[in-house]
Amino acid sequence: MGFVDLEFSDYLKRVRAHRAELRDSVAAVDEALAAPVARQDAWLDRVRTALGELAHDFRVHIDLTEGEGGLYADVRRTSPRLSGQVRRLTDEHMRYAAHLDSLLARLDGAGPVGDLLAFREEVTALMGQLVRHRQAGADVVFEAYEVDIGGSE
Repeated sequence: MGFVDLEFSDYLKRVRAHRAELRDSVAAVDEALAAPVARQDAWLDRVRTALGELAHDFRVHIDLTEGEGGLYADVRRTSPRLSGQVRRLTDEHMRYAAHLDSLLARLDGAGPVGDLLAFREEVTALMGQLVRHRQAGADVVFEAYEVDIGGSE
């Protein structure tokens, strides 16, 4: 195995580890959402904390995949046929990061949270979108490199 292969292998280890962190962050948001809304202040605090961690992990995910030397630039270079899928993933990055920031701003008082049940539904829908995004990313990496990045451990 050459130097580049070892470097790429180390990079994929970081990607896998981060995917596991991101999965855990989504699960923490799901757990927070499952708590009783009737305990409004405690529920809002718990959801705020979990969303804050997820937003941080998602920014790291964007840097890891889109940053200099990131995975998506390499996929575009080595597998140009996947460029459309990579573009969709990067477009989703912008949309999901903005949505997370908007949710956090609302929780921090910059906008109305409104009906807590509707807010919970909105966040739950976003978590589903993030799960599908994660799956699509794993599919692109597998198609490009025939490597399963999974993300479980």
